[in-house]
Amino acid sequence: MRQLASILLLAFVVGSVSAFYSPSDGVVELTPSNFDREVLKDDAIWVVEFYAPWCGHCQSLVPEYKKLAKALKGVVKVGSVNADADSTLSGQFGVRGFPTIKIFGANKKSPTDYNGQRTAKAIAEAALAEVKKKVQGVLGGGGGSSSGGSGSSSGDDVIELTEDNFDKLVLNSDDIWLVEFFAPWCGHCKNLAPEWAKAAKELKGKVKLGALDATAHQSKAAEYNVRGYPTIKFFPAGSKRASDAQEYDGGRTASDIVSWASDKHVANVPAPELIEITNESTFETACEGKPLCVVSVLPHILDCDAKCRNKFLDTLRTLGEKFKQKQWGWAWAEGGQQLALEESLEVGGFGYPAMAVVNFKKMKFSVLKGSFSKDGINEFLRDISYGRGHTAPVRGAKKPAIVSVDPWDGKDGQLPTEEDIDLSDIDLDKDEL
Repeated sequence: MRQLASILLLAFVVGSVSAFYSPSDGVVELTPSNFDREVLKDDAIWVVEFYAPWCGHCQSLVPEYKKLAKALKGVVKVGSVNADADSTLSGQFGVRGFPTIKIFGANKKSPTDYNGQRTAKAIAEAALAEVKKKVQGVLGGGGGSSSGGSGSSSGDDVIELTEDNFDKLVLNSDDIWLVEFFAPWCGHCKNLAPEWAKAAKELKGKVKLGALDATAHQSKAAEYNVRGYPTIKFFPAGSKRASDAQEYDGGRTASDIVSWASDKHVANVPAPELIEITNESTFETACEGKPLCVVSVLPHILDCDAKCRNKFLDTLRTLGEKFKQKQWGWAWAEGGQQLALEESLEVGGFGYPAMAVVNFKKMKFSVLKGSFSKDGINEFLRDISYGRGHTAPVRGAKKPAIVSVDPWDGKDGQLPTEEDIDLSDIDLDKDEL
């Protein structure tokens, strides 16, 4: 009886093996005898499942796998290998568990391991990503934006990265980068996509955002130790190496990404140069193209010596560093040297030092009414940055004329030497005395 039971059990197992997929399911049965001919020597993309008949997860996959084969018919071929019946192929391709799904793409000797959700839709997306990669390889590369797998962007704000362009665009550039490593089937990646695109648009000109399909470019993902999706890496400004990549540890909303990246951007932004206005050219350098220009008029060097003036200049440089993310221009002039500038901004008449913040595009300005000190100026500029404070139109509604003067030499001022008068050469009458 025991022998009969064993025979019946074996017959059940064998029967279950053949019952996994039938020819009508569109799943090709692959064996050591036909694998090279069907898969390796074929130009088609293949999705291959390595399974064992006794594996519960393999049995659960069957209806989704059948659905996959029907959906991909004529586009991608779908096959299965009974690894329990013959371990030759599973050993050849490093199969260590069941079910294992591999995608044989353009490089048949190096198939892609599929580690995503075991649904027809998710597997199909991974297979189609491999098709896209193969097509791009034939055509000589892809486009300039990421619009596929993760849906990171349908425009040019999110830059599509590949194994071919990654080092050139990211490592060999001076730009700051945030790079998302995604998988087309990844649900979290799909949720991130609209936020990533929105953040890329807001950060344009400051931080570049890229996206790399880690399933299509596995070697690059492995280089950066990507083990889950999405993985986001930060690359600092300047020429860099792969080892310079840092983990992104912020949130996944657009505002979180923008806030995190902006902090990194500010840290790399140099402090603005504080420029002395000595001619038209220096004035243009300081203020041209800037959203706002902070103009200070300092006391004459005879009223405020070098030590006094440098103290003012140090205060301005400190505040320039603090507000550097605003990308304002910073300029100064000695009181009385640029009278047209003072008159147009209504400063100087009530004494020096004085300050005005001017928007030359709108021809409006605001004058510091409080203390010309670190705290006083900080409060004034903070209000300006929040859009508060009284503004007035620039007199004449045009840029003032700038006269050429000698730049400050960094020294104390010197009173002009008075010429001695020799009274002996003057003939005066006694009555005149």
